[in-house]
Amino acid sequence: MAAASSPAAITCRAAVAWAPGQALVMEEVEVAPPEAMEIRVKVISTSICRSDVTQWQSTAQPDLFPRIFGHEASGVVESVGDGVTEFEVGDHVLTVFIGECMSCKHCVSGKSNMCQKLGLERKGVMHSDQKTRFSIRGKPVYHYCAVSSFSEYTVVHSGCAVKVSPTVPMDRICLLSCGVSAGLGAAWKVADISEGSSVVIFGLGTVGLSVAQGAKLRGASIIIGVDTNPEKQEKGILQACNFNLNFNYDFFPYTYFVHGTGKAFGVTDFINPEELNEPVQQVVKRLTNGGTDYSFECVGDTGVVSTALQSCSDGWGLTVTLGVPKAKPEVSAHYALLLSGRTLKGSLFGGWRPKSDLPLLVDKYANKEIQVDDLVTHDMSFNDINKALELMLENKCLRCVIHMPQ
Repeated sequence: MAAASSPAAITCRAAVAWAPGQALVMEEVEVAPPEAMEIRVKVISTSICRSDVTQWQSTAQPDLFPRIFGHEASGVVESVGDGVTEFEVGDHVLTVFIGECMSCKHCVSGKSNMCQKLGLERKGVMHSDQKTRFSIRGKPVYHYCAVSSFSEYTVVHSGCAVKVSPTVPMDRICLLSCGVSAGLGAAWKVADISEGSSVVIFGLGTVGLSVAQGAKLRGASIIIGVDTNPEKQEKGILQACNFNLNFNYDFFPYTYFVHGTGKAFGVTDFINPEELNEPVQQVVKRLTNGGTDYSFECVGDTGVVSTALQSCSDGWGLTVTLGVPKAKPEVSAHYALLLSGRTLKGSLFGGWRPKSDLPLLVDKYANKEIQVDDLVTHDMSFNDINKALELMLENKCLRCVIHMPQ
């Protein structure tokens, strides 16, 4: 229910991007009170997603700076705006970059998570009034995905938050507000992987490994991981995904592979295309007698989409693309790939409807039915957020969780 008295603006610290690609600067920002149907959230934990880095570096929207990035977060409701009945002060929540209004055509259809009122926000403002809730010395600071979790406090639409149990660890379930859910949903909801099937995954980051986990839990028999990162291969990080490799665990820098998580996620074969003398799709076809039942593009490279299509089987092969491209957003593929019966399908947030579906994933995590913890390779303080961005840029982490000061 709404607070008894109207909340006032508050001042807090936020990591502000003043220009594309420039280091974030810790600033004192003013956070306005929540407007109607909005909530103000004290951020507890926020993890860095690849799309944060991509958009931070992008020069496509230079006018949307200064800006506060971050969208994969958990927090506690600090205050509520008029009309909010779903949340109370003190509720634990996950923020989500797409909302669910429960009333638009898409929401009531049960067929889509593309809410017409609270869809992906690209203008750096709030859905409701197209204004910002952040300012520095009276000047507006733009939002990212209507979340902006690289701040001690943020304001989100109540339709872009999901209430969670206070018993689940907030520094781990924040991953469910984007990356892990996107991968699991792509496997379960979008592709609907069947038992005994074959799968190839291009890109073994958080999303790709979550696809692998989803495929394993569905009973896929072959799960091929494809990644070209030479540094990861040199360190044995991705090689650990291959059951037949011998390696010394003592030299592993990341705990998720120390505990055999690559194997636990279900990847049965690893391919580095840069070490091949033939196209990767030919290797995949040879391993799977003509192509996989499902292929997933998790790189964020539209050029990989065609390779993924060629890697799946004639007649029924399904390719799902999840990655956010850094450049060249157009997809190009020979028409014969589709004429032969293959299907290309897009996936946003794994097809999950945030309010309807995310509580199920939180329950699965709480019941140890899905893995999340092993995808966190680093825990860092808010003051070290630029170091966390560097780790992501250098491909030295999967997910880095930023712990906000309490």
